[in-house]
Amino acid sequence: MPKLIQISDCHIDDQRIAMGVDSQQNLQSVIERLQSSKFDALLINGDLTHHGTTSSYQILKSILSPIKQPIFVIEGNHDHAQNLGEVFKENLFNSFKLDNWEIIKINSVQVGKTSGLVVSTALFELDKACLNSSAEHIIITLHHPIVPMNSSWDDELSLENPLDLFQVLDKHSKIRMIIFGHAHEAGEFSRLDKRIISCPSTALQFNQETRIGFNEYELNQNGTINLKTQWI
Repeated sequence: MPKLIQISDCHIDDQRIAMGVDSQQNLQSVIERLQSSKFDALLINGDLTHHGTTSSYQILKSILSPIKQPIFVIEGNHDHAQNLGEVFKENLFNSFKLDNWEIIKINSVQVGKTSGLVVSTALFELDKACLNSSAEHIIITLHHPIVPMNSSWDDELSLENPLDLFQVLDKHSKIRMIIFGHAHEAGEFSRLDKRIISCPSTALQFNQETRIGFNEYELNQNGTINLKTQWI
């Protein structure tokens, strides 16, 4: 069975300290852990850097260099789309496949805003991608939370139009899971038999959790998923 690793909210900056922590060292600790793990792909769920500078993306790329498996990245609200594209052009994607699974991205970033929004054209493209997918099972990934986090997280900073998104997601029985970052905490929810998973940050959590972490998914042929959140 394929194994997908999801990390998020690395907040790498030109300086080692970002958000009061050494985000570079914290990510290096995660990468060191991953070097001893067998997996098929690494997905980074946005906020790769803190200020979106070209040099911070280059620092991030250097930290990630020990990873030999394919790396896929999506944009977060802290990212700069042009600079991200310059440094990580080969890692951007609309979708990718792992065995009989397809991981499909939808963009939720609004320029200049912390909260997310999925525009109508993106919803149309998502619907079409799900309809046309030849995979048996689908995972949807975006940066912003699509459900209330039931925590100290401010849900006004999440996706502004989750009901519009659910109108598409609810139509497609192939979708097994929706995964996101942004909230800097681990969490699991569900809707219509679809698992909804929040990824912890490699930099720091916004709740009382003092560790950094990432999510590990074993994707079974029958459409079930074995999730383990790994903490450091």
